[in-house]
Amino acid sequence: MAQSAPLIAVLDYGSGNVHSAVKALEAAGADVRLTRDRQEVMSAQGLLVPGVGAFSAVMEQLNAIRGAELIERRLAGGLPVMGICVGMQVMFERGIERGADTEGLGEWAGVVSRLEAPVVPHMGWSTVEAGKGSRLFAGLENERFYFVHSYAAQEWTLDVLPPFPQPAVTWATHGSRFLAAVENGPLTATQFHPEKSGEAGIALLRNWIDTLPR
Repeated sequence: MAQSAPLIAVLDYGSGNVHSAVKALEAAGADVRLTRDRQEVMSAQGLLVPGVGAFSAVMEQLNAIRGAELIERRLAGGLPVMGICVGMQVMFERGIERGADTEGLGEWAGVVSRLEAPVVPHMGWSTVEAGKGSRLFAGLENERFYFVHSYAAQEWTLDVLPPFPQPAVTWATHGSRFLAAVENGPLTATQFHPEKSGEAGIALLRNWIDTLPR
């Protein structure tokens, strides 16, 4: 008997790229709900947190629907969450953007800051250095993914001790190295846009979907 498609909630808090994310997840084999309903968000097998624009604006929109509480509750229960672009950035402690220092969700230590590169924003297709043990990039180690951003987390300082597994930390380079993706227990995030990365992006989302509890 075939397994039913896993249910993924895409958090509807006002971000601008939600519909392309919904379509990409559907193409990857998920049953998708664009929602802010708390019961739906908590009962879904996966939660996707998209994000475009400024760090401070995304945090303001998330706080308006008590999104931080939903994300924290899911992670505390070991329920998978995936962030995309600014949806990744807000997982860190702080974002410094155009002089504004904004508190993030604090799931990971670190600061999101402006890329140190001759040309900003970083816009276009780039390869990544997939982290050791990555399940997200399985079979996709040599693919390119679509980035559009001026800010990123540029160091990883979280110290994970046994028996907890080490995070898979993936890097990319634009001027200097920055975090392109992190897989840390139930929390996964990418700085690039899988939903804008063609077949490679669909395959990456499928890899994430394959890790979800059934």
